[in-house]
Amino acid sequence: MNAADLGLPVDVPSTALFTDQYELTMLQAALRAGTADRHSVFEVFTRRLPEGRRYGVLAGIGRVLDAVENFRFDPDLLAFLRERAIVDEPTLDWLSRYRFSGDIWGYPEGEVYFPGSPVLRVEGSFAECVLLETVVLSILNHDSAIAAAASRMSAAAGGRRLIEMGARRTHELSAVAAARAAYVGGFHTTSDLAAGFRYGIPTVGTSAHAFTLLHDTEREAFRAQVETLGRGTTLLVDTYDVAEAVRTAVEVAGPELGAVRIDSGDLLLVAHRVRAQLDELGARETRIVVTSDLDEYAIASLAAAPVDAYGVGTQLVTGSGHPTCSMVYKLVARADAADPSAPLVPVAKKSLGGKASVGGRKWAARRPDADGIAEAEVVGTGEIPPELVDHQLLVRLVKGGEVVAREPLEAARDRHIAARAALPMSAIQLSRGEPVLPTEYV
Repeated sequence: MNAADLGLPVDVPSTALFTDQYELTMLQAALRAGTADRHSVFEVFTRRLPEGRRYGVLAGIGRVLDAVENFRFDPDLLAFLRERAIVDEPTLDWLSRYRFSGDIWGYPEGEVYFPGSPVLRVEGSFAECVLLETVVLSILNHDSAIAAAASRMSAAAGGRRLIEMGARRTHELSAVAAARAAYVGGFHTTSDLAAGFRYGIPTVGTSAHAFTLLHDTEREAFRAQVETLGRGTTLLVDTYDVAEAVRTAVEVAGPELGAVRIDSGDLLLVAHRVRAQLDELGARETRIVVTSDLDEYAIASLAAAPVDAYGVGTQLVTGSGHPTCSMVYKLVARADAADPSAPLVPVAKKSLGGKASVGGRKWAARRPDADGIAEAEVVGTGEIPPELVDHQLLVRLVKGGEVVAREPLEAARDRHIAARAALPMSAIQLSRGEPVLPTEYV
């Protein structure tokens, strides 16, 4: 669900300049050469997963659909292009009428992917498809990197709640996209109100150390927070002495205190001590939330700790060491004439250094074993084998320029949890390894 679904106003600026200049200069040259109208097929894929990762998570599809809808060259944008002499007048005239009218197929949001998986296929004229390259990659590379990190953290958390709180560690607009991607990857809430407003993600937040330091005593700070937010609030207990703070927190709020948050120190040791102290004070239902530069490895190390929720910031919004998925957008087939009936010809980049691609419009399916667990990602360009028909991965997202696959964000989140559960168990191991499924080309 997004802000529009909630009946809230949404700012929808044009996405047309979220692109590289060479997209427009290629367009101008293709228009002049008479090749711009050739039917073309572009595919998005990655040649490899980030080192040590066993699966990828596709996130950002909903944002891609928004970007395609809002890819418009209004008068101000055209004036900018004219002033900079980036393209000529015939090209500006063509851009003034630009509306994507082609088809887009892709893996549904939240699905997992592997090297070579054609996670998005964009079809139409060369001119209308090539312009979308940069904005599509910008969204999918960022959001999928965050979702992959979130998924690993979710698996490590083992069902405990996860709070996204990385807004102050990244660009303000990236923070909103990161919160959305983290939710797809398995997080439960965000501290970022813009993400809550735009995408309907549940939001949480209480107080920082500054609030405690503002008051003359910790007791006064706790009392002010409890009187304002109720006994179910979360009190931050590591500004001064943790044991004293926990004692004061229960005295002020009573055993009905909702939670305490620990943001420093040896979290494993401190969490055990705090749990024992809360139980001794009768606050057996009070939860423990831990924060402080967590990543999936730190979360896994706290599996034996009496922790109820984790708050994650920096490592999440930077992809936990892998801030991009290295996805590419490549032309894989094109007609040899502008005639709509002209047949498609497979094309592929052939270069050194592992950057070659496989030509042809592709289908993809995930083959299960006898127990229903995935055993291979199968990618092909011809007829799909009958036994794989019911296991195809690509779905139609845009038909004739119209979006046909809008869905609530919750659906993408549920899909990811199900897709991850259908992988071999080794997929969620944090030790470095190869992709958990091989990619087979047929």
